[in-house]
Amino acid sequence: MDKSSFGTDKDKREVAVLAGGCFWCLEAVYDQVKGVTDVVSGYVGGHTHNPTYEQVCSGLTGHAEVVKVTFDPDVISYEEILGIFFSIHDPTTLNRQGADVGTQYRSAIFYTSSQQKDTAEAMLRQLAEEKVWKNPIVTEIKPLDVFFPAEDYHQEYFSRNPYQGYCQFVVAPKVNKFKKKYADLLKGK
Repeated sequence: MDKSSFGTDKDKREVAVLAGGCFWCLEAVYDQVKGVTDVVSGYVGGHTHNPTYEQVCSGLTGHAEVVKVTFDPDVISYEEILGIFFSIHDPTTLNRQGADVGTQYRSAIFYTSSQQKDTAEAMLRQLAEEKVWKNPIVTEIKPLDVFFPAEDYHQEYFSRNPYQGYCQFVVAPKVNKFKKKYADLLKGK
C-alpha cells in the first residue's frame, strides 16, 4: 500500500494513525469527534504482512493495534486529535493499557508527514515539561509504513456490541470521559 495515500488528499482530509491500547476504545471515541470522517481499526508497526488478530495478539508480529483516523483539518486540527489521544489512554505504561498487556497495546503515533512528526514531538515535550503524569511518557513516534485493516468484526465494535462486558467496563468509561472533557468536540454540537 502506497503510504503517500495516507497524507493530505485533494479534499484536504488528513489521516492520523494512533496506538493507545485496544483499538475498540480509540475507535469508539474518535467516531464521535466533530470533523472526523472515518475511523478504521487495524495493525501497524510490525513485520508480518496482513496479520490476523490472533497473530497480533500473540505478540510475535511486532504490530500494534491502531486506529486510522481520517479528519478534516478545517474542523479539527492534528494537535486536537493528539490532545484527545493523550487524554484517553495512559502514555506512561510500556506495552500495556490497564489489563491489556503486550507490545500490541503500546502507545505510539505513526506520522504521515514531517509536520505531523514535528507536532507530535512538540506535544510530547510539552506534556513532559508540564509533568502531566507522574511517570515518564513512553509513546513512540514513528513513520507510518503499512496500515493493515483489522478484520470486519473489529470495525465499529463498540457501537455494535455496547453490552458486551469489555465494552461496558473498559470502552464505555473512556467514551464517557471523552464526552465530559471534550463536549465541544462532539459531533452534532
